[in-house]
Amino acid sequence: MEKRIIEGIEVQRSSGNVFADLGLPDAEKLKIKTGLVVEIRKAMRTPGLTQQAAAKRMGIPQPKVSAMLRGDFSNLSERKLMECLNRLGYDIEIKVKPARESVRP
Repeated sequence: MEKRIIEGIEVQRSSGNVFADLGLPDAEKLKIKTGLVVEIRKAMRTPGLTQQAAAKRMGIPQPKVSAMLRGDFSNLSERKLMECLNRLGYDIEIKVKPARESVRP
């Protein structure tokens, strides 16, 4: 990552994954889960679903919905989050394409 000094403060350009920038394990998985939770939040907000109503549609207990919306989704897999989005009326499309930069071994 590129580092530079701006007005006496060291600034570092993000890699595009804040979890990787913080050195967290499973950073890519966390980024994917976060994106899915953001979409779940939008899917709930649009029709004005309560946590209870959303929980019923998604097939998970309301406390898990509450935890998920607070950022604790460690107990939910990517697969389960995608299933939740499906149950909220969303289709999921996974694209595979060449990387912008070559992957280094």
